[in-house]
Amino acid sequence: MVISFRTRRVCLVLCVFLSALTLILQNLWIPEGSEEQLPGKPRASEALPQYGVRKLALRLETLSSQIQALKRDNIPDRLDSLAETLQILQKDHESSMHSVQKDLAMVWEKLDTLLKRSLAGGDTPHRTPLTGMPDSEVCKIPNDPAFPLCAGKVEFLRAHWRSDPCYAHYGVDGGACSILAYLSDREDFCPSLPGRNNSQGPDKTHPKEGKEEAVIRADLTPLLEIIGTGRGPAVRFMQSRIERLAGRWARAGERIREKLHHKPQAQLKVLLHPGVLAGGAGERFGELAERGGPLGELVQWSDVATALFILGHKVTFSTTLPELHRVIGAPPGKGSCPIQVPLPFDLLYTDYHGLAQLQACMGLSFNQYRCRFRVLDSFGTEPAFNQGEYSRLHGYRTAWGSWELQPRQYMTMFPHTPDNSFMGFVSEELGQGLEEDIQEHKEPNVAVVYGKQDYMWQGKESYLEAISQVMKLHGTVYQETGSPTRIPGYVLNHGLLSQDQLLELLKRAKLFIGLGFPYEGPAPLEAIALGCVFLQPRFDPAHTPQNSAFYRGKPTTRQVRSQHPYAEDFIGKPYVWTVDMSNSTEVQEAVRTILHSQVRPFTPYEFTREGMLERVFAYISHQDFCSLTPQPWPPENTLLARLGSLGESCTAVCLQAALVCEPAHFQLLNKPDTFSSLGLNCSSTSVEVNHLFPAYNERARRCSLQREGLLFSCAGSDNSHKRLCPCRRYQPGQVALCQGCL
Repeated sequence: MVISFRTRRVCLVLCVFLSALTLILQNLWIPEGSEEQLPGKPRASEALPQYGVRKLALRLETLSSQIQALKRDNIPDRLDSLAETLQILQKDHESSMHSVQKDLAMVWEKLDTLLKRSLAGGDTPHRTPLTGMPDSEVCKIPNDPAFPLCAGKVEFLRAHWRSDPCYAHYGVDGGACSILAYLSDREDFCPSLPGRNNSQGPDKTHPKEGKEEAVIRADLTPLLEIIGTGRGPAVRFMQSRIERLAGRWARAGERIREKLHHKPQAQLKVLLHPGVLAGGAGERFGELAERGGPLGELVQWSDVATALFILGHKVTFSTTLPELHRVIGAPPGKGSCPIQVPLPFDLLYTDYHGLAQLQACMGLSFNQYRCRFRVLDSFGTEPAFNQGEYSRLHGYRTAWGSWELQPRQYMTMFPHTPDNSFMGFVSEELGQGLEEDIQEHKEPNVAVVYGKQDYMWQGKESYLEAISQVMKLHGTVYQETGSPTRIPGYVLNHGLLSQDQLLELLKRAKLFIGLGFPYEGPAPLEAIALGCVFLQPRFDPAHTPQNSAFYRGKPTTRQVRSQHPYAEDFIGKPYVWTVDMSNSTEVQEAVRTILHSQVRPFTPYEFTREGMLERVFAYISHQDFCSLTPQPWPPENTLLARLGSLGESCTAVCLQAALVCEPAHFQLLNKPDTFSSLGLNCSSTSVEVNHLFPAYNERARRCSLQREGLLFSCAGSDNSHKRLCPCRRYQPGQVALCQGCL
């Protein structure tokens, strides 16, 4: 009885096996379904070769499950071999079907092409409009070692040319000729087709070649017209600032003309695109400008635009994404293609927001022209955060970094990051007569609190209370109509003032009081220029990306020890007093000393109009990030090599010697003989990728050189290396320039 039952089960399994074979043959030779599909429709072309395979795979999977169930019922070992045979059959069949699927897809594509040609005009061989010759004779994929990526790019576009409308905009239709024409004319991945002149190829010219001479201007009216009207409150603020300071800019232009002794400079076409003002985020930023929001960036943008225009360059201004697309010649689509014409600008000034916007609309052209970008960057970008792979591997990756520009292409508001270029802005300047007039109208007991929004005042009550016992406090805090006040009652709040009104208040005041935030704004320098003393809190511990919400995620490792480090380090007493805000006794002693002191209005030269024009002129004349072998600047003879101590950055090493770290000189230090010239004995020398190198490990007597040029960094230190630091002297009042560098 048992034998008979087992025999029947074996027969059942054999029947199942024969059924599987039948299904295989049916799927190999009989098409699935009878529904007619028009050639060229994606669904039909995808369904025909794949639908039967998926159905068969499901059936085989079911059969395999049934076999496994029979095995669990203790069918004899021969069923094991039957299951194994079925699995081998399944694998062989899947391999066969993959091959069939590939062949069917190829046949389907050819049928689709033939049908299109037939509908377009009979059986005439397709001739490319580029040459008039048959496609097969002209548009073969070249095997040219000078263009090793050509074949791969052709295959990619065959499969993906519909993914972005920009390809069709440039004439790509899926055919080999249109793809090869695009890849030779626009992307430079393939050689030009026979008889076709590649006149639209990538622009490889230097941005300063063949230019007219720039002539210093005095009239800023055309600049106001370029910036235009109707752009919102942020741009209105910029226009009002330019208009208010126009006369002083013109006089500074005349002085710089005499100082430069008519040194020629090529007239450049310059695009200014403050990305922070573009899109929905830009609208919100503009609205904040009328409610006590940050104005420092707008001050800098105004002054950069004015300096470039005064120096005689052709300025274009963009604050919207459609405007940006239009002026740079971006094709319609998603940004996969390069721009339509060679970039019409020699320099592009933007910010981090604008970099992302430019990358999205320039496509491949973004990398081609990256050497022309200048990025206004208030907090600074250190090299360790700038190099993409290095930042990812070593924990320096942030949302702001990894653009892999030359670090000096980032331009800061203050000279706090010597790896970057100090662009700055201009502060108030008073003539000799005005200085005397301000001194006469000062009210000794008036103090103005630096903080336009009431959240900045919270938690500072004891600090302000201590000052209020000595002086009368005034505020300029924005308040919504009908909203309750959140500032102390002993403060006379004037509400949000216009720039002119604020300056008039500062002319009366003796003291300008910092609350710890905002960091490093222009207002303290404005106050000092109008004869005020700036009182600010000391930070202990220093504010860093690890303990400060503002600096968290920024591409810097700076340790900020006061609200305004530049004011503390480069100006100092008697103009700047830094105190422990929690120590009321220290605060009151400082205020009483200030109250009985006399200070004259003071503006650091680098924040005057003449100083900024001088700096911008030098950058445009000498900073060259596009040439393979640029002229060294600053000159090589300005290098002063220094060996740091353990745990010291090159920024600190140079500052302690009353010098500044010069990143352009790292290349001169990055040589084995530099170690011996500094009296160091190397037991071994290595070349590595590390933002602290070149450096010396004293314990191991190991000398380490830098392999990656983008990682030369004034910032950074550790406790095992003494850094080799390139320092230089600088002009009095102009830290960005060495003596003779203009």
